[in-house]
Amino acid sequence: MNVGHVKRPRHKASLSENSKEKKRINKIFLSSTARVVHSFLHCTDTELTGLVSSVMAASSSPFSCSMHMELLAPKISRCPKDFVCYHSKFSCMEPSNLKSTCCPKSRFLSLNKSSGWEQMKKVLQTDGIHCHALETERSSCFSVGQKFQLDDVIEAQQFDRDILSAIFEVARDMENIKKTSPDSKLLKGYLMATLFYEPSTRTRLSFESAMRRLGGEVLTTENAREFSSAAKGETLEDTIRTVEGYSDIIVMRHFESGAARRAAATAGIPIINAGDGPGQHPTQALLDVYTIEREIGKLDGIKVGLVGDLANGRTVRSLAYLLAKYKDVKIYFVSPDVVKMKDDIKDYLISMGVDWEESADLVEVASKCDVVYQTRIQKERFGERIDLYEKARGKYIVNQDILNVMPRHAVVLHPLPRLDEITVDVDADPRAAYFRQAKYGLYIRMALLKLLLVGW
Repeated sequence: MNVGHVKRPRHKASLSENSKEKKRINKIFLSSTARVVHSFLHCTDTELTGLVSSVMAASSSPFSCSMHMELLAPKISRCPKDFVCYHSKFSCMEPSNLKSTCCPKSRFLSLNKSSGWEQMKKVLQTDGIHCHALETERSSCFSVGQKFQLDDVIEAQQFDRDILSAIFEVARDMENIKKTSPDSKLLKGYLMATLFYEPSTRTRLSFESAMRRLGGEVLTTENAREFSSAAKGETLEDTIRTVEGYSDIIVMRHFESGAARRAAATAGIPIINAGDGPGQHPTQALLDVYTIEREIGKLDGIKVGLVGDLANGRTVRSLAYLLAKYKDVKIYFVSPDVVKMKDDIKDYLISMGVDWEESADLVEVASKCDVVYQTRIQKERFGERIDLYEKARGKYIVNQDILNVMPRHAVVLHPLPRLDEITVDVDADPRAAYFRQAKYGLYIRMALLKLLLVGW
């Protein structure tokens, strides 16, 4: 049987043996084990009980138990979707194919196996296991009681509202650390590798600053497409296997959509997607939503205008996925015809019950919106079709005319870099929040590094 890829343990500190900790550990065990056995939907209770009992007896920890169960379970049925597991009970909306995500061994040092088994039996009341789970398209995190285990950051769909709120809470803590603890040693002893196959200023420097501000170290590669062994024909998988031997976490930007998921499937350490071609940019979306919350004061019931290159802009794609998590959100798409938002995003929003509308009138949209999210037309995505680029560029510009119709509480955001799609005179207006947006990004990335490397 094919065994799912398991991240190697990376939490350094052992846990205390008090009763509260044991209870939390048992919850982790249930979550981890449920990921392995939740597909036994057609096993009898006796068969499943016997299998779990025998495996637990032979296992030294829930980590090894969940691994043994996957190795010893020939009846397990796989299917194409992922789940984020919540709390201590589990139920499946439909069968799921999950990458095995086991917690670090150090978390299980004080586990009482019989106690864990008694808790597990409580959810084995009928044939198979019913996993109360939140369905997502793909998952790189799961809950631990009221907390969660973050494994990789690959795409915006992997997050739900609770996880977003938790990340934002940690980001606020990171803001305080930056102000009050400039010599933080939180990530002392950890080393981050940045592997960028495409140009970057803000994202790369933001991650490097985040790591150093928390006491970590950085290995950096600029223009890896030209100056790394990729230029010699080395595969992405081989590069990842090599770089993970030098570091504890990899932040990667690549020119191919889906490259981050390939890297995560290969690596035994956390992977952060810092942009994969026209695919996604999840950390940008996280900081965008965090910025909206900080600037507007709410995320439910907002109206957002996404403007510019919506076909090639990975930031707007990821942002649309995250906005869909909130209630009563209205999204307007404003773009030249050649770079309209793709149907997969529109279909996703429809499936999530999100109201969206395409418009050619930026003035009208700006007058209605809480957020005008402007983006540049991406020349590098047009190849030799420079005529199409020139046709699209400059059609929608945020200037004083747009500011004049915007509500006083609204903000203008931009993932940067800016060319001429926001005029310089807009910068002086308090609603121009794009440089504050970049600053918020530092706190989000500090939070992600903390959660990925040392957890809560």
